[in-house]
Amino acid sequence: MRQEKIKQCSCALGKAMSALGSKWKPIIILVIKDRTLRFGEIAARISVISRKVLTDQLREMEEDNLLTRHEFKELPPRVEYHLTEKGLALLPILNLLEEWEKEFDFNEKKLDVTL
Repeated sequence: MRQEKIKQCSCALGKAMSALGSKWKPIIILVIKDRTLRFGEIAARISVISRKVLTDQLREMEEDNLLTRHEFKELPPRVEYHLTEKGLALLPILNLLEEWEKEFDFNEKKLDVTL
């Protein structure tokens, strides 16, 4: 759930952090990249996130126009996600953060994520 104070911030960084403020959203963006993935594929690649949290994060990202959700009217139901132009624009920024982490080799527990 978003922090309403950050969401209402008038500065550019505050607005950006509202859209990207959770620990999962940057990871979801890096997992999807420039491809289209189904919900189950995203969940499998980020094995440490619960399905409820993933659903909530994807909904918020759709509201913020970071990704699009395409629901197919078929059985079994199929939903696909892909990044919008706004979401794709974050990839170079997140890649720089990855490089920054590698350079300074933070010794924290690593998440099990398949990019």
